[in-house]
Amino acid sequence: MKIEIWSDIMCPFCYIGKRHLEQALLAFEGRDAVDITWKSYQLDPEIPMQFDAPVGVYAYLAERKGWSMEQSVQMHDRVVEMAAAVGLDYQFDKAVVANSLYAHRVIQLAKEKGLDNEIEEVFFKAYFTEGRDLASVEELVSLGESVGLSAADVRAAIASEELAYRVSQDIQEGVNLGVRGVPFFVFDRKFGISGAEPIQVFIDTLNQTLHDAS
Repeated sequence: MKIEIWSDIMCPFCYIGKRHLEQALLAFEGRDAVDITWKSYQLDPEIPMQFDAPVGVYAYLAERKGWSMEQSVQMHDRVVEMAAAVGLDYQFDKAVVANSLYAHRVIQLAKEKGLDNEIEEVFFKAYFTEGRDLASVEELVSLGESVGLSAADVRAAIASEELAYRVSQDIQEGVNLGVRGVPFFVFDRKFGISGAEPIQVFIDTLNQTLHDAS
């Protein structure tokens, strides 16, 4: 069974959805035959690659949505509760808004080496818990090395127009499949889950996909 996941590292529901899928797989007898592939998607490609000063997520979302700071904090507090329910420690007061393009190029590199699931986990934790700047080349090099990528390969990936093209290919492929937001999970190109649905929805979809293939 092939599961393709369209995701962005600055999407809080993508990390939660990853955990929901992982917990569903623990209850799925066919989990050893599941192949997971991560696909790039950018929620906001217009974010500058560099800021004059770090921008926090509370202020960023308030400005983007036309909310007050209080509304933005309250919205994020609800997401923190959702994350905590699956063992994730979101620290939005530390999070730094970043354009995810460079990170996606590194994900494409990791995918070549079968390390895309590992780099996604590291990037999510770095962004949502550790407050690291995922538009920083040095941070991306450090995080890439933590999963076994070489510093030279990560630097080359960040500068690679070929990997940038693959990012855009993933995004266009998702659009063609009807992806309008992330996370978006596609099971054997037959069934899809949009968003961080409850764990039981993932279990049911896994079983449905297996049944359909038999």
